[in-house]
Amino acid sequence: MRRGPNAHLAALAVAGTLGTAAHAADLPGRMAPPAPAVAAVPVFTWTGFYVGVNAGYGWNANDDDVVINGATYEVDDEGGFVGGGQIGYNYQIGSFVLGLETDIQYADIGGDTSIPGLDSDDDDENWFGTVRARAGYAFDRALVYATGGLAYGKISNDLGKSDDTSVGWTLGTGVEYAFTDNLTAKVEGLYVNLEQDDDDLPVIAGSDETEIGVIRAGLNYRFSTY
Repeated sequence: MRRGPNAHLAALAVAGTLGTAAHAADLPGRMAPPAPAVAAVPVFTWTGFYVGVNAGYGWNANDDDVVINGATYEVDDEGGFVGGGQIGYNYQIGSFVLGLETDIQYADIGGDTSIPGLDSDDDDENWFGTVRARAGYAFDRALVYATGGLAYGKISNDLGKSDDTSVGWTLGTGVEYAFTDNLTAKVEGLYVNLEQDDDDLPVIAGSDETEIGVIRAGLNYRFSTY
């Protein structure tokens, strides 16, 4: 049986195709290049130690009328500069942050009284400190918290000042924001209540507590935990 030229051409085409496929199968496979390695970005955490400074305004909050030997005197409390330093530690669990902070403060807090024989101009010697727990909720780099604990110090109660250090308690709240991984800023309000020792004061009728209000701003340096 004779085959025409078209049959010969078709056979040659099939043979060429098979040969090309076989040759291609022997070549090494082409693989996509590996993706470049990307370093993992650390997630911000409030956990760690910190130190800082603060400054603000404080005022003596107990405006009591004072009775001395039967005479009643009105005491007007005055406020002034409050500033100092703090050190603390935070530990973050999920979005919750627990911590402990202690601070020491100079307090230019006094009063204005017309009581004869009493000198209330001793503001330069006023100071107080606190040791407080902190508990808050973190919105990434923003932290809203409540705080409270022990307070101590020597604050004029507008009637003079005891030689002994007074002890009491404090409560407050604040907001803190981390501008960088190491630097944070905060705004904080505190109420401080100190038991006044009246041993060195004249016989009086009135409050034996020193109540202080404080509004302050602060800067903290956080030691990295990464």
